[in-house]
This record gives sequence, C-alpha cells and structure tokens, in this order.
Amino acid sequence: MTLAFIVCLGVLLALAALGAPIALSMIVSSIVYVAMRGQDMALPAEQLIQGIYDSYVILAVPLFIVAANIMNAGTVSERLLGFVVAIVGRFRGGLGHVNVVASLIFAGMSGSAVADAAGIGKLIINMMREGGRYTAGYAAAITAASSTIGPIIPPSIPMVLYALVSDQSIGYLFLGGIVPGLIMGAVLMLMNARISARRGFKLEEPVPVRQIPRLTVNAFPALMMPVILLVGIYGGMTTPTEAAALAALYALFLSVVFYRALSFRAFWDIMRVSARQSASVGVVIGGALIFNYIVASENIPAHMRAFAGALDISPLMFLLMINVLLLLLGCLLDASTLILVIIPLFLPACRELGIDLVHFGVVAIVNCMIGLITPPYGIVLFVINAVTGISLREMIREIWPFLGALLAALLALILFPDLVLWLPRMFGYAG
Repeated sequence: MTLAFIVCLGVLLALAALGAPIALSMIVSSIVYVAMRGQDMALPAEQLIQGIYDSYVILAVPLFIVAANIMNAGTVSERLLGFVVAIVGRFRGGLGHVNVVASLIFAGMSGSAVADAAGIGKLIINMMREGGRYTAGYAAAITAASSTIGPIIPPSIPMVLYALVSDQSIGYLFLGGIVPGLIMGAVLMLMNARISARRGFKLEEPVPVRQIPRLTVNAFPALMMPVILLVGIYGGMTTPTEAAALAALYALFLSVVFYRALSFRAFWDIMRVSARQSASVGVVIGGALIFNYIVASENIPAHMRAFAGALDISPLMFLLMINVLLLLLGCLLDASTLILVIIPLFLPACRELGIDLVHFGVVAIVNCMIGLITPPYGIVLFVINAVTGISLREMIREIWPFLGALLAALLALILFPDLVLWLPRMFGYAG
C-alpha cells in the first residue's frame, strides 16, 4: 500500500466526515492520488466516462427509476393499495400488514427503498394515523422496515450495481432475491401481528368479499408488471436492460392509456425528477469506477486474496464477519457506497474461500438495506421524516423490533445459502 493510496483514503474519509457527497469525495480523493503518483490528471475523467459508457447494464438504472416514478404517479398506487387492503386489512394490525404486502408488490416495480418509502409509504402512513389508530412513530417505523424489501425482490437497482462490480448475472441475482424478499415480508408481518396483539390494536372494518373481484380487476394490470419483467428476462426474450425499458414503457401505457391518470405536465415532472435521480446515481457510479481503478492499481484484490488464503477460517465464519462489518458500516455509509466501493474489496477473498458470489451479493444487499433503517444514519428514516414530518425520535423508538426481525432473516440467509440459490438453480444457475 503506497503513501499515495493512504493519503487518498484519508482525503476520502475526511471529506465524507465533513458532509461532502460521497461521489465527490471519491472523485477528489482520486485526483489527489493521481497527482501524487505523477500520472496524467485526465485519468480520473477518462475512467469515469469510459466506465459508464462501456457498461450497457448501467442503462437499466435510469429506466427502472422512470418506471417506478410513473407507477407512483396517478391512481396506480391507490388501486394497488385498495386491493391489498381488501386482502389483508381485515386481520388484527391490518394496516400494518397492508404496509408490508404493499411493499412486497411495489418491490416488483420500483427497485428502490427510498422510492417505496417516499411514494406508497407516505400514503399508508396517513391511512394508519387516521383517527389515531396507530401512533405516528409505529406507522413510520413499519413503513421504513417494509421499504427495505423493495431492492431485494426484482427489479433491484442495488443488484444492478452489484452485477456491475462483480461481473455476475443480473438475472440470477434477481431470482436469488425473490425468496429472501418474501422471508423479510413474512418476519415483518409476524412482528406486526405480535405487537398488534400485545398493544390491542383495533380490527379494521373488513372490505366486503363481494368487492374483492372488482378491486382485483382494477389492480390486475399493475400486478402484471413484475410478471412481464421476469418472463422477459428468464424466457430469453430480453436482456435485463431491455426488460427495464419494457417496464418503463408498460408503466407509461398503464398510466396514460389504461388508467388515464397521467397528464402531460405530470409526465414532464416525472421525467425531470427521474433525470435528477439518475444523474445522482450516475455520479456515485462514476466516482466508484474511478476509485475501483485505484484499488486495482494498488493490487488490493491480490492482497485480499492472499490474506484470505492465509486465514485459518471457514467460509461461514468469514461471511459472518463481513456481514457484521457491513452492518457497522451501514450505520454510517449509504448503500451505494457500500456496494460500489466496500463490497468489491471482499470479492477476491470470497472467490478464494469458495463462497458463491450470487449468494454473497444477495446477502450483502439485504445487509445494506437493513443499514438504510439503522440509526444514526438510516437514510430511509430521514426520507420519511422529510415527507411526513414525523420526528426521528419517535421512529427510532419503534424501529428496534422490526430491525431485530430483519436481522434474524439475514442470519437465516447466511446460514442457509439454498434460501438464496434455490430459484437460480431451478433456472440453470450452476454456482
């Protein structure tokens, strides 16, 4: 490890500690590294541009963002929410169950925890608080916890980013996330049922059974989006990037033609917001590509591989140690930084120890999503605070049981790799 790399890391950490955006911190620290090594100062820009434009898979990110924003607009959210309320709203803690099931459904559309929390999450929080049925803190906490499912069930923007740095199949990663996402939903619903029984939450007025067919028909076209996406990818008809374009087109068709709920002005606003969000993700990816070039220049992967080979440790123990580290880092860093900068450092060691990279990727992404709701950073908690005005103190007081349930699910995924790999292997994965 050279002096230039040590200084580069110091600048990166110092800028991040001062509150600078992590993407800009990576770019500035990379420029410092290049200057100290006496290399061409245009090298960071070259790596950024070449890395982004040479990677076809990155195009899926803005397309999934557009699809999610279109589905969150108009009446699509309300129609899906009405369907979910009819199905699970009749049980004790019904709106809590609605919250989780809605996140499971929207997970097949958005691929983003923040999008789920700011979109459908805000609607459900208002429903839960109406008439004082649930405290503001509880409604916000279960919304934050359930939003972590969004990036696990396909489509998933974090899995696209992981595929970029690990050279793994997006299709198999998407398949690997389905069962873990369902497990996360199940443990959150069990925790909600337990808390609801203990606190004596009132039963909701059940939706008459005769209305369920009508609500199902209204929601059915929107429910078909993840099905179309998965059939396109695993049927061999589209690449994941083409499937993302198809998802965006289908979302636009539903909102404009089928539901007639999207005006030209609203569409313009969606495209403007999507462009801003895509640019934000793109800058993070670009910064990570530059930083990963520096890591490769310093031969860090070979050092990590040699370190793993010298360790007298089982693959399971290594996996547990890495996940503890990621949980700690997740309290301070955002998910994109962990996936693009930190996780690639451990991939050579995983290969050396024989750890399946699809299993490792899904588990690591679940870990990163848990970090989104872990104090003190917890970006989803800040998003919900911004869109609802519910104080962070109230949310943090109520988040711990749900955090514990998700950690139990994470441990199960680590101990039993087949929970992740069963579906990919059913579709031909040989890992």
